Amino acid sequence: MTKPTFHFITLFPETIQVWMTTSILGRALKAQLFDLKIYQLRDFSEDKHLSVDDAAYGGGGGMVLRIEPLVKAVETIRKEIGETPTKVIYFSPAGKTLNHALVKNYVLDSKIDHFIFVCGHYEGVDQRFVDHWVDEEISIGDFVLTGGELPALAMADAMVRHLEGSLGSDSAADTESFSLRLGQSTLLEYPHYTRPSEFRGLGVPEILLSGNHPKIESWRLEQARQKTLNRRPDLLTPTL
Repeated sequence: MTKPTFHFITLFPETIQVWMTTSILGRALKAQLFDLKIYQLRDFSEDKHLSVDDAAYGGGGGMVLRIEPLVKAVETIRKEIGETPTKVIYFSPAGKTLNHALVKNYVLDSKIDHFIFVCGHYEGVDQRFVDHWVDEEISIGDFVLTGGELPALAMADAMVRHLEGSLGSDSAADTESFSLRLGQSTLLEYPHYTRPSEFRGLGVPEILLSGNHPKIESWRLEQARQKTLNRRPDLLTPTL
């Protein structure tokens, strides 16, 4: 993947700014592994009150984000980046579930350079915007949040971790949950331990203190298999 640019359209830019410029993501941003642009949706409002929402046709509780500022925001961004391959993603409980395979597919797809993340709020957005200006809807689970900022951050965070150089070790992501594999099965990550070697009578498995790295790797793989069997057996092939 070429260096991606994440464009966040949100009513709360400060929430995006803090997360995307802190810790591992902050270091990756400083290293220019990705670019970040954040847009306040109200900046695209065309009335003096900078309003972006209104009551839903047909009645019912809650407000709906209007189509005009949303479309203006997306079209402004597209005009700025020109013909560069772009994906507009809206985060919604009705979307495709975000998972490791989906994240990795986006990272490996070098055809997409810009991701426009639309963070909804209130009761949602005008459906016409979703039908005609959104390329894909994404969900992070079967529950409802107050806004799309958390799902958008989750997706961006997961993608950045797969960019070469973002982690301390280029192989670190290969041994995490959903990347670790045994045959055709995807495994959860094995347990980790660190100093002290004993705490209130609780010790560390002796194998990890042995210095025998081939045996340690074998032990870790078996631990990962057992954890997956106990907690996510759906990830294992029938032969395991």
